[in-house]
Amino acid sequence: MSHIEDIVDSLENKISKVLHEIKLLKQTNLKLNEELERTKEKLQFKQLELSTWEDKYDTLKMANSMLGSDDNKRETKLKINALIRDIDYCIAQLSD
Repeated sequence: MSHIEDIVDSLENKISKVLHEIKLLKQTNLKLNEELERTKEKLQFKQLELSTWEDKYDTLKMANSMLGSDDNKRETKLKINALIRDIDYCIAQLSD
């Protein structure tokens, strides 16, 4: 009988350790999920910030080429022509 009791006690100890390990793993998983969410939010913010800076850069490039910079004149002319086509299209739509 004593041998069976020892086996049962050993099994209970192992089960207790496994349950404790599961609890620790759940806590770690929760912390990692929270950290992942924070990191995703930071990434979205950085992507938005990058997009804003890219828009500012494009605007600055266009302004520089309008001021006489030869580097981006062709690009600026193409953008102006595209804007004129858009305006003409809008006027045509309004005329109909």
